[in-house]
Amino acid sequence: MQTMQIFKKTLLRLGAGLIGLGIMIGGAAGYYAQRLPDHYYWESDQPFSIAAAFPVTITGEAETVPAMQQAEVRLFGIIPVKTVSLTVVEPREVFVGGEPFGIRMLMAGVMVVSLDDVVTLSGESCPARDAGIQVGDVIQAVDGKQISGNSDLQSAVFGSEGKAVPVTYLRNGIRETVMITPVFSSIHGCYQTGMWVRDSTAGIGTVTYYVPAENGTVRFGGLGHAVCDPDTGEQIPLASGDVLKADVTDVLAGCAGRPGELRGHFDTDSAMGTLLSNTASGVFGILKALPHPERDPIPLGYQQDIHLGDAIMFTTILGDLPAAYSIEIEEIHGGVSGSRNLVVHVTDETLLERSGGIVQGMSGSPIVQDGKLVGAVTHVFVKDPTRGYGILAENMYAQTAAGMTA
Repeated sequence: MQTMQIFKKTLLRLGAGLIGLGIMIGGAAGYYAQRLPDHYYWESDQPFSIAAAFPVTITGEAETVPAMQQAEVRLFGIIPVKTVSLTVVEPREVFVGGEPFGIRMLMAGVMVVSLDDVVTLSGESCPARDAGIQVGDVIQAVDGKQISGNSDLQSAVFGSEGKAVPVTYLRNGIRETVMITPVFSSIHGCYQTGMWVRDSTAGIGTVTYYVPAENGTVRFGGLGHAVCDPDTGEQIPLASGDVLKADVTDVLAGCAGRPGELRGHFDTDSAMGTLLSNTASGVFGILKALPHPERDPIPLGYQQDIHLGDAIMFTTILGDLPAAYSIEIEEIHGGVSGSRNLVVHVTDETLLERSGGIVQGMSGSPIVQDGKLVGAVTHVFVKDPTRGYGILAENMYAQTAAGMTA
């Protein structure tokens, strides 16, 4: 009788343990189904693995390059988690950056940064606002003539002689045309629409990586986010741009509530290269030569290679030569688009002492983990400058690869 009771208790405990294990496995499968990305890159000559707390594998075989296929993610190699797409790629290597670079951009049109009333003999009005123009719109043509700078817009408005003219603008990637009737300013003695515009911008950022390209040139990616207008916050449409040599002369350290910044200068007389695109994943272009050919390239890392823990950030806080600083990757959001895929924490005492952590101008600073380029710093947390966001390196490299095959 006593033996039977012991046996029943053992069975109950075993059953409870199995139920608990089932709940844990089911919870883990549900967690990974939500957290794991829907798309992965697979290097054709490498075994595929995903950095995770529990063993997670993908069932599928790498086919010829390039190829995209469907594959199944499984927990412990048995329990189905989700179906994902898998792009097979050749192994890729890049030269790590970390150097500052100057950006000089001309817009594809002029961006409206402010709308003000025009004083006339009969009162005040803002023809542009009345026609529906908004701050952040990019004016691309007036009366059928392309607008490439402030002077073009002024000439078109002055020449209207107060007659309604069609104005073509870009808003959220959509082109629209409205009719605007300029009014005569009694203060300035000319026809005006009430628009204040900007046609160019300049600044300093950090190069993330270099890739040797055709004809001895070098493709590069930097910033990790778009260059946006400082007044409107809108992404600037690029017409043309130059890459300039830059030097960091000082660092304004950041503190809680006040982001710091790199201070420096760049040589406007000679360009190192050309900007080709300004995208949500960063700025991309071509350089005339590799800045530091003595360096060795390293593999490009993908989101499945990244894990929580120690990593290295390369950035420059004086001059033009980057140094390595220790950081920690605290969060990974691989399935999130944009430039906020990682949360990083600066742990390097030297960098904390000099800059307080991440400062403006460090955007694009490459993140290396386990010998692979896995990301780049993009934003600083205003309330905690020791922490910031980062973008996946694969998201940036996709822009470079598209440019090299176009």
